[in-house]
Amino acid sequence: MKTVRTRGLDGIFRPRSVAVVGASRREGSIGRQVVANLIAGGFTGPVYPVNPRAEVVLSIPAHSSVRAIPGRVDLAVLVVPPDTVLKVAEECGRKGVKGLVVITAGFREIGGVGVEREEKLRAIADRHGMRVIGPNCMGIVNTDPEYACNASFSATPPPVGSVAMVSQSGALGEAILADAAQAGIGVAMFASVGNRVDVTAADLVAYWGADAKVKVILLYLETVGEPQEFLQVVREVARKKPVIAVKSGRSDAGAQAASSHTGSIAGADVAADTLLQQCGVLRVDNFRDMFALAQALLVQPPPRGRRMAVVTNAGGPGILATDALVALGLEMAEVTEPTAKALRKVLPPEASVHNPIDLIASADAARYRAALRVVARERGIDGLVVLFVSPIMIDAAAVAQAIVDETRKLQKPVLACVMGRQRGDEAQAILQRAGIPVFRYPEDAATTLRLMARRFRWLERQPAKTPKYRVDKAAAARVLRAHRDREWLPGAAAEAVLQAYGIPFASSRRVRAAGDAVVAAHKVGFPVVLKAEARDLLHKSEHRAVRTGLRTGDEVLAAAEDLIGRLRRDFPDVTLQVQRHAEGHREVLLGMTRDPRYGPLYAAGLGGVQVELLRDVVVRIGPLDGRDPHEMFAALKGAALLGSFRGSPAADVDAAVAALLRLQQLVDDFPQIAEVEVNPFILAASGRASVAVDARLRVTR
Repeated sequence: MKTVRTRGLDGIFRPRSVAVVGASRREGSIGRQVVANLIAGGFTGPVYPVNPRAEVVLSIPAHSSVRAIPGRVDLAVLVVPPDTVLKVAEECGRKGVKGLVVITAGFREIGGVGVEREEKLRAIADRHGMRVIGPNCMGIVNTDPEYACNASFSATPPPVGSVAMVSQSGALGEAILADAAQAGIGVAMFASVGNRVDVTAADLVAYWGADAKVKVILLYLETVGEPQEFLQVVREVARKKPVIAVKSGRSDAGAQAASSHTGSIAGADVAADTLLQQCGVLRVDNFRDMFALAQALLVQPPPRGRRMAVVTNAGGPGILATDALVALGLEMAEVTEPTAKALRKVLPPEASVHNPIDLIASADAARYRAALRVVARERGIDGLVVLFVSPIMIDAAAVAQAIVDETRKLQKPVLACVMGRQRGDEAQAILQRAGIPVFRYPEDAATTLRLMARRFRWLERQPAKTPKYRVDKAAAARVLRAHRDREWLPGAAAEAVLQAYGIPFASSRRVRAAGDAVVAAHKVGFPVVLKAEARDLLHKSEHRAVRTGLRTGDEVLAAAEDLIGRLRRDFPDVTLQVQRHAEGHREVLLGMTRDPRYGPLYAAGLGGVQVELLRDVVVRIGPLDGRDPHEMFAALKGAALLGSFRGSPAADVDAAVAALLRLQQLVDDFPQIAEVEVNPFILAASGRASVAVDARLRVTR
């Protein structure tokens, strides 16, 4: 089905004729290589080299211009100097060309005149209805025999297959194709998108998502150009077929300059990572893992749970596999007593019938066959890793065939690891032909299983409706309007806005003098907390601006005099907040920072002054559904701290969930809110009142 995003892409990937503008006779030139690849790949339509200074290119008559080509042209590949691209693009538009692949560099990536040139290229393409890949790219490939279009300068012709790949980097695109061929990954289509003047990764995912011949989609991303559109498109496609990505740029030094804890933690890579997770993309760290995962997903079903079994003939690799699986969040399946009893009948006494199941070094094909026949019947296993270290006295090929025979009908993933060289290559070939992925080391198999399991969990997840709360939007608007000259709202104003949306705060009073603090403490009730506030005082703990556990008027007076006297020199506008001590036993952080590219990023984590040190925070891109906040708190490394332990009752996480969803409703209603944080939000036990004790809110002016 054609959509706005995919309309016209057939002109690029399924052309009936191709012009190469800038085709050259010079050995080693890009223009010559593109023509050579089209010919060598068996392109099924006419190829038109365009070179005003050549009569023939690679034995094909050349034309002086696109205009001079007698027939129609579906696709034009531009390999001309950058200052010539606009003239040629206009000529292509008038010729009726459907798509352009602009290999030429010298556009946005060089700044200045390049940016202007790229905008003009976009305008030309829009005016003539042409789709554009590039500029500054490596080209495109479609291995479908009906088209056989290799319109790239890649030196590696990819094998035909069912994987579609996109690379934002032309240079890496060459390496990706070469590595894919070496890994045995067959390619259906490939595109190097370069500067993405028109066609983006989201467009290609949508296009390939509707192509029945494409089974897995691979992405190399440096940036996510249109995050919200990417999220919408890819989330839909990932329901139908796996999408795997390598995303570069994990460091984000710029986030350290952010004013709130949320802003400093929710950096660019955190945003990109959560975006990929939310739309079902499986992010891997390198191309080796990408190809291994793609191969596994092509031939094996994803595990329906976390319980894994390991069958091995060597204790060391079995332990390595076990350690890797557990470290990656999977579980070792329990071997039930009936299964253990059946294994004891077919294994020698020194073998281990507990997971990992160790058949010991003398295990031959018959022993593997007998053991796997038993293990295959165990319902409590969601995935299986079979390890084989090939000793000289064992027929490795026969073992491989036994593995194939006994796992052929399993409706759960089977991954193998063949270590050692004694007929190991032959064993590997037997396994791979049968659709069992083979790994060199157990850790790699574990990584692949973890990502396969993640895909199944994502597919199983059903979004929940986001509740709509009754709030006082008018009251919040009045407060924001009253402080429209401030970037960071005063503490009292920030609290008032949040309270208007139903987020509760501990009772407090604000005063200017030490004596008034004592009066306020008696009104809110002891014990109290005393906090200094000032326009530029954002991080109170750094200035020792908070005093807790004050139980008498004398203690409040002494603390107030100390705070005012010590801070007034640096903060002349210092005032005091007297706040009733909040009952509760867990502190969490709730926050939002509005990223200019990704939109609202919501954070939930363990709160308090240690938040930046612990960095135990989970981030999601909005909008959050009703299930998201629960999953965010459950995903914390310290999630167990929110449960009951050592006699303390569990914290009321539902209160934090409701507060985060209310905060989202506030952010949706007021787009000028750029950053908001409630930290700490003190959770009481279920049935008691959880309250916020501090907040900050920033608006764009």
